[in-house]
Amino acid sequence: QVQLVESGGGLVQAGGSLRLSCAASGSTSGTHAMAWFRQSPGKERECVAAIRWSGGGGGNPYLEDSVRGRFSISRDRSISTIYLQMNSLKPEDAAVYCCAAGRPILSNIATTRGYTIWGQGTQVTVSS
Repeated sequence: QVQLVESGGGLVQAGGSLRLSCAASGSTSGTHAMAWFRQSPGKERECVAAIRWSGGGGGNPYLEDSVRGRFSISRDRSISTIYLQMNSLKPEDAAVYCCAAGRPILSNIATTRGYTIWGQGTQVTVSS
């Protein structure tokens, strides 16, 4: 059973940067994609970034419109880890960020459907 552990959250001033990591333990051979979701109080969970786990190339990364140009997602399959580099952070980026792994339909990679393994989450706080 794969387990996911996030790290890298914290408090940062607006305009600052953070890098989140999500390390998977156990076999990831059946994983099709991994993603970062976030949720803040009163808001629905949303996918901010996703990346294909299997296959070659760069993983065909997905970025949600509000973070495109500021965030990037990457993978290092040699250590079963994905990263979320967050630059130019805004107060509205504050949330609990969770990583997820599973077998979503790759044409619909940004929904929660298909992600069956979730990390415990890491808090990101952005002060204005």
